[in-house]
Amino acid sequence: MISADTLSPGQLAALLAFHADAGVEWLMEEEPVDRFAEFEAMKAARSEQRQQAGASQPAARSEAAPAPRQQASQASAQARDTTRAPAPVINAPAVAIPDAQAVKEAQFAAESARSLAELRTAMEGFVGCNLRNSARNLVFAEGDPSNGIMIVGPMPYADDDRDGMPFAGRLGDMLNRMLAGIGLSRESVLLSNVVPWRPPGNRVPTAREADICRPFIERQVALAEPKHLLLLGNFTARFFFGGSDTIHQLRGEWRELQLGGHTVQTLATLHPQDLVTAPINKRFAWQDMLAFRARING
Repeated sequence: MISADTLSPGQLAALLAFHADAGVEWLMEEEPVDRFAEFEAMKAARSEQRQQAGASQPAARSEAAPAPRQQASQASAQARDTTRAPAPVINAPAVAIPDAQAVKEAQFAAESARSLAELRTAMEGFVGCNLRNSARNLVFAEGDPSNGIMIVGPMPYADDDRDGMPFAGRLGDMLNRMLAGIGLSRESVLLSNVVPWRPPGNRVPTAREADICRPFIERQVALAEPKHLLLLGNFTARFFFGGSDTIHQLRGEWRELQLGGHTVQTLATLHPQDLVTAPINKRFAWQDMLAFRARING
């Protein structure tokens, strides 16, 4: 077993980063705890208490048996005392913000921002999404919005979370090649994600997490005012278009989206992850990228 006492600060940071990338959210206790033994001991203690109570009950009755009306009065008083003095709560978990309230707080924070910089500050202070508790960094939009081109993916992956930037690492390299094929670069477009915090283990965000983060990505689009929007992947296309169709059914078709009073021409295509895991998808993505370039040039 590796002891934290024997590690240098750099080694400890690297170990924690490894566990975070692997999706580990909680650390184990210093010493093992036998929960089964605890449960058996608790049952034995309760059984002993019942036996003691049963042994003392006849003696109490022989001393003086209260009248029925007096018994009822005592029982009522005991009930009132129980309601007045609730049992103490030990190790009570922190109360989470209800989803509906979190969505309202996200909407208020997003609508209050008058620039992308203000929106980033608002998102850094937002605590209504539980994903930020396990993520290492907020992954905010990056690039140049002045060219009117915005590209949105589903969520940060491990490399993005580590570097604090969208589309880092191997998937970022694949996206760079996709853009270079139509004469673009990551510096000439605005890159972002639907969800700005990495879900543990790169799992797909839940519907509730997406609802909480929706005001932020829609506000990003409204503030950036892109003329052309490219959506990457199954989750992203469903998030903006709705329905349950797959990316292969949604890709390659231009649609108009209304986001925060802003209308943007939108095209969906496959995510770089789809191209890495199944290279045969590259031909479909290439067709979509050519259509995207034709619309931009047109």
